[in-house]
Amino acid sequence: MRYVWLALAVWGTIHPMYYFVAWFNANTWDIMAMVDAWHANAATSGLVWDLTIAAVTLTIWAIYEAFSRKNYLSLLAVPATFMIGVSCGLPLYLYLRSRPGFAR
Repeated sequence: MRYVWLALAVWGTIHPMYYFVAWFNANTWDIMAMVDAWHANAATSGLVWDLTIAAVTLTIWAIYEAFSRKNYLSLLAVPATFMIGVSCGLPLYLYLRSRPGFAR
């Protein structure tokens, strides 16, 4: 499963970034314009909040496990989650958590 998590982390980086870059190229590189687009209607606002809550939950989980199990490498998933997305951060966290020698 370890390599499945890694493959999903790579996919979760490349696939969403393709769309983000395409959007930025078409609409200027203005992050606030993208945030406005995320809230264009109730459906997209709901999706943004769903992903935000998932990102916060993953962050709390990663921080808790990093300090309770001394799995500090898994903290790499936190910036990946907020700089790329949950689609990268969650599988990256699972990949780092499943490495050999990780104390369970």
